[in-house]
Amino acid sequence: MDSGSHLLVGVSLAGLACLEGAVTQQPSLAHAILIGTLAGSYAPDLDTVARLRGYANYVRTHRGLTHSLPALFIWPLIISLPLAAGFGLWDHILSLYFWTFLAVVCHVGLDLFNVYGVQCLRPFTKKWLHLDTLCLYDPFLFVLHAGGALLWFVIWGGENAAYIGEMYAVIFAISLFYIAIQSSQRNKIMKLVRNELNLSSGVCHLVPTLSWFYWQFVCESETSFFLGEIRNGQVHVLEQYSRKDYNSQGSHPIVKASMGTDGVRAFLHFAQHIYVSWKEKNGGYEVQWRDMRFWHKRKMSFGVDVQLDREMNVVNDRIGLDKKAWEPPFV
Repeated sequence: MDSGSHLLVGVSLAGLACLEGAVTQQPSLAHAILIGTLAGSYAPDLDTVARLRGYANYVRTHRGLTHSLPALFIWPLIISLPLAAGFGLWDHILSLYFWTFLAVVCHVGLDLFNVYGVQCLRPFTKKWLHLDTLCLYDPFLFVLHAGGALLWFVIWGGENAAYIGEMYAVIFAISLFYIAIQSSQRNKIMKLVRNELNLSSGVCHLVPTLSWFYWQFVCESETSFFLGEIRNGQVHVLEQYSRKDYNSQGSHPIVKASMGTDGVRAFLHFAQHIYVSWKEKNGGYEVQWRDMRFWHKRKMSFGVDVQLDREMNVVNDRIGLDKKAWEPPFV
């Protein structure tokens, strides 16, 4: 999810910790837990520093090792030990570790429900896992947890701790119930799409949006790629691409000449519904690699553009999202 939502969940976990008697009785412990849950809620995304070495390196790194199984236990250790030392709370180190651990788990868990996905089972597998259930920014969850923070810090002024834990227990119960409903809705829509397209086999992914009543999808059959949308329970196929055309493009010498670039290697490491095409441009060729999951208004926005000269030597390549930050898809 987006950083703002992750941090709000960190605040909520600190509020939930007020169910623990020692937290309400010892302000220093409450402060340390709040710092720990905020840090744990953001820590896995420290891999964004990989952008300093280019977007291709970022694509290879983001949501990888920092979201892996070992990281679930290492991040809380890195965060809770300094907090215990700084606040003199060695007697409560297990409590600090536990709440920080929950913050890291919530971060990775929420990312798992996003379309972008995570490599959360490393080192056992580098497979990208994604449950395609929640948008990168979910308005309902954001407002729910922001409302809790507003009540706690603004209206109640950080006091009434005896009621904070109970309030956040309700907030987390609502959050889990909401995610369960979204997951059930996703499964129903998936069956609807497969039935509409007569897809008994093949890969099909849904892309949630800011609206509960509008989803996008990308499906592969043995012969075609399908891009479409579901509006108010109605399936609409907007684009259909022949796999035969794709296979012939993928084996073309011009396309093969682009595969050695750093951008294409990073793209192939991450992409799942790949479509490639090429055209003559500026006295040479342009090869476009696209991941079909990330499309909006008939435009596939994530991929790599590779410029070649007439001798099929690489001139340059650019990898990234060809859209504004505030434009869909939000992944």
